[in-house]
Amino acid sequence: MPFKPRLLLAAAFAFIATPALAQPAPTPEPTRMDRAQAAGYKAQFVCSGLWNGNKTLADIEADELTGIYPHIAAIMPTLKADIDEPAHQVSVAFADDMPPRVARHNPVTGCTAMPIAWTNDGRRLPAESLERAQPGSADAANWPMGDSNASDPRIMMITPFDTLVESTFDAKAFGGKTSGVVIVHKGRIVQERYKPGHDMHTAQRTWSVAKSIAGTYVGYVRQKGFAIPDRPVREWNVEGDPRRAITVDHLLRMGSGLVSDTAGNRTDAVYMAAGDVRQWTTLWLMLHQPGASFRYSNNDILLATFAARDAAPEIHPHQMFDALGMTRTWAETDWQGNYILSSQVWTTARDMARMGLLYLNDGTWGGTRVLPEGWRDYVTTPSGPQPEGNPFGYGASFWLMNKSEGAPADAFAALGNRGQHLVIIPSRDLVIVRRGYDSAGDPFDIAKFTAEVLKLIR
Repeated sequence: MPFKPRLLLAAAFAFIATPALAQPAPTPEPTRMDRAQAAGYKAQFVCSGLWNGNKTLADIEADELTGIYPHIAAIMPTLKADIDEPAHQVSVAFADDMPPRVARHNPVTGCTAMPIAWTNDGRRLPAESLERAQPGSADAANWPMGDSNASDPRIMMITPFDTLVESTFDAKAFGGKTSGVVIVHKGRIVQERYKPGHDMHTAQRTWSVAKSIAGTYVGYVRQKGFAIPDRPVREWNVEGDPRRAITVDHLLRMGSGLVSDTAGNRTDAVYMAAGDVRQWTTLWLMLHQPGASFRYSNNDILLATFAARDAAPEIHPHQMFDALGMTRTWAETDWQGNYILSSQVWTTARDMARMGLLYLNDGTWGGTRVLPEGWRDYVTTPSGPQPEGNPFGYGASFWLMNKSEGAPADAFAALGNRGQHLVIIPSRDLVIVRRGYDSAGDPFDIAKFTAEVLKLIR
């Protein structure tokens, strides 16, 4: 056989190069801050899962503490959650020379993460002086205010529909890891399914569905008669600050023009390190003229929430929830009492459906106007730049599905991380809720599922 130096050289190069190329990049050792964030995340989610979600610790560990941010995922199993049941408090140690991370629960706003190095000084949190309806206090009332007479048995057991909803629990059909599905048509529940360990009273974190809840809260404050000023936060009300040009409309449309650290602006300092929301969100500088760019950002929604709170300090999100029968929904706060309405809301699938019904009814509930007339049109009308490379458009705190195959032009949605979906289609009198624990690499295809549901709805 003739000698072929080029082939031999190529083979030798492949032998040397291939193993190196095939090896994944080494995972950096967790930093002290990584451990502090992981401990805060675990304390928060165990606290919220137990006392908001009505979940077992085993389910929380399997669902809430897996498929999470890579920089804390490997740390999570090494941390022990100490649960103080009488005090409704969870502590997670992360360093020998520091106090544990702590999350405290109250029945009004759910769980509050305390800052790194906090030790119990006996103070009451701002939310602990508030009052609200007891969870489940409206259960006996008829749907949608309560849970009685909620289902429409004429459609509930139609075999193709039943089979479609059941298929959402098989990742091969639409992807993801489904925990619950509720479909409401013409005001009644026509399909409802949950994974084992979940039921209609199990709450999960909404993630960014909370942004649409925040937009709804802004409308609620306006309907109560409070004028929300265009200048969103008092920190910028200084002559010469260019951020004074930012309006609440810019914020709800993700068009503030402010810098953010990452796409999506994860705000880890708030979510995992218990940073003060007002302090964290008001420090960003302006990079674009307001309304000239689209950048999906937690900070924009947090700032819009501040504008509503500053205009009406006595109006809280839980008052809106209770008025809608959403008594198992909690808008959580930081330790200073600032609402984290970019992500940190816990709610049930049925309560999320109630929010959808509010929009189907154009902002009225039981004959009472809850949102300003035309608010649905406002949140679903695009204005200014739209998200690039995204199959959905954006209105004012809601995503638009008007370009989705098989969906009517008026279809819109609230969408959140890990597969939290609320789809609202007024022309079909239809609300679709899908809850999940999806990982980043395996999302649920909500557009495809919506199209399949529409084929079976008449």
